[in-house]
Amino acid sequence: MNKKVYVGMSADLVHPGHMNILKVASELGEVTVGLLTDKAIASYKRLPYMTYEQRKAVIENIKGVAEVIPQHTLDYRPNLEALRPDIVVHGDDWREGVQAKTRQQVIDTLAKWGGELVEPSYTDGISSTQLNRSLKEIGTTPDIRRARLKRLIDAKPIVRIMESHNALSGLIVENVKADNGLEYDGMWSSSLTDSTSKGKPDIEAVDVSARITTINEIFEVTTKPMIYDADTGGIAEHFAFTVRTLERTGISAVIIEDKTGLKKNSLFGNDVAQTQDTIENFCQKIQMGKKAQVTDDFMIIARIESLILEAGMDDALSRANAYIKAGADGIMIHSRQCEPDEVLEFCRIFREKHTHTPIVVVPTSYNQITAKELSDAGVNVVIYANHMLRAAYPGMMDTAKSILENDRSFEAEKNLLSIKKILDLIPGTR
Repeated sequence: MNKKVYVGMSADLVHPGHMNILKVASELGEVTVGLLTDKAIASYKRLPYMTYEQRKAVIENIKGVAEVIPQHTLDYRPNLEALRPDIVVHGDDWREGVQAKTRQQVIDTLAKWGGELVEPSYTDGISSTQLNRSLKEIGTTPDIRRARLKRLIDAKPIVRIMESHNALSGLIVENVKADNGLEYDGMWSSSLTDSTSKGKPDIEAVDVSARITTINEIFEVTTKPMIYDADTGGIAEHFAFTVRTLERTGISAVIIEDKTGLKKNSLFGNDVAQTQDTIENFCQKIQMGKKAQVTDDFMIIARIESLILEAGMDDALSRANAYIKAGADGIMIHSRQCEPDEVLEFCRIFREKHTHTPIVVVPTSYNQITAKELSDAGVNVVIYANHMLRAAYPGMMDTAKSILENDRSFEAEKNLLSIKKILDLIPGTR
């Protein structure tokens, strides 16, 4: 009787190391591959390039693989308990480091029914990290980038988005990583930071094509998805053309606010120039935008200004319900309060009716709350909307002033990025 063999893998970029593991496994018995889902992979590293279904199709067609099933967590035990395989095959590279605990769990679980762990030697010269770095240097396509945001929302507890106003800030968002392994999932193109970086006021009349030029420069050196701030989106007919332009460029989502009148940043408070659009008019705009888009990947997210304009929670919730019915793919709830209470209340009530519709927040004023706390409240996407620009300006001002005051650049040097680090940051300069 053929022995049952289990192999767990992510198989995003199938390389000779994977093939060797599967070859060894097939020689031992009938192979079932536990393929990690997008959510399982995203729990400890970046989202895989290929979707679960794409990866499954590849592995199913490899000689010796009898079946492919999902492995929903990094923990092997649920699948092992269900299948009770005779053998588990895994490369010997997990004996040390973060996977050592998982390895021991597998050994202890197999011992319950006399199963064994087989560990072929790690394939030298093959590195998934190196392959991923090479892919990042090659870049991505508009279609792949555009689809990535929806996949991230489906796979991660919360998606972290950072503002990017030029290619250099885009490179930072692309590459920065915290000591705990966290990184940003995508970028935010803000009308405020885009215009301010050009020394111009943030006005609604800014030509979309002018902003697209900046976005194309960012896209040339990055691979992560982008959400676009379109202010009110203009009149409904114009918004349809905006959607087509953004979608074609490879942008993943557009956010439009249900506000009319002259452009004014919500942090300044409400006045006669800042009034809320009628629900009917805004729903029509959403419907025209959805009708104009070509792919299923592109998202139109409705930003609700009710709390900013002190129209009340009931108004915010009724608008959210209407906008979702009109076709909005997500809701951004905005607030300028210094405490997150009203945003959390909105999320709690909204989630009672809409369990899967993405919620987006921009916690600029209530910045003491963590992304983890927002996720626990039901938020899917957190946008840090202007922090890169706000950080850059004081640094440049202090440096310029220091050089004037000291009549030399020596004192400023301690706060500057070294030429070596600049060369490391910019591809192709070394």
